[in-house]
Amino acid sequence: MKTRLGDHYQSHVVPKLTGEFEFTNPMEVPRLEKIILNVGLGSAKDDAKLLDSVVAELATISGQRPVVTKARKSISNFGLRDGMPVGVKVTLRGARMYQFLDRYISTAIPRVRDFRGLSTRAFDGRGNYTVGVREQMIFPEIDYDDIVRTHGMDITFVTSTDKDNEALVLLREMGMPFRDETTVVV
Repeated sequence: MKTRLGDHYQSHVVPKLTGEFEFTNPMEVPRLEKIILNVGLGSAKDDAKLLDSVVAELATISGQRPVVTKARKSISNFGLRDGMPVGVKVTLRGARMYQFLDRYISTAIPRVRDFRGLSTRAFDGRGNYTVGVREQMIFPEIDYDDIVRTHGMDITFVTSTDKDNEALVLLREMGMPFRDETTVVV
């Protein structure tokens, strides 16, 4: 299935990255491999309705059924037992990944209050970029009346490169609105 950002990657991003980093093999050009959406729910062990609500919201946002993550070991100080649900995650690849990225860039990010651009300091040293979302309301698919509780999520963009500077150029060319870190915002 063809997507707008998938076509943009092939026609604009690949030639730009090839010229800038002087790649000789087309397989060397960095690409977006997957996008992971993760919601941590420490209080899900007490409220099953909240867990079901978050699963439904993440399925609506991503277009794919999420997986409930469970605790791997018991921690008595937190009242947590092995196997209890502690979060929800979904991994997007291929056409769904590009569709989500398109909706995230064009509709969700502009809905963030006082948005001044994404930080370029959130790379992990291996070419992956993670951004935190404070509330799920920035996604237009979410109906305000159906929300049980406001929660945030982590969105990780996994690239095929292990260099942060290549991943930054890749994501910037894909349309991610990074702010210029050289200027100080007061």
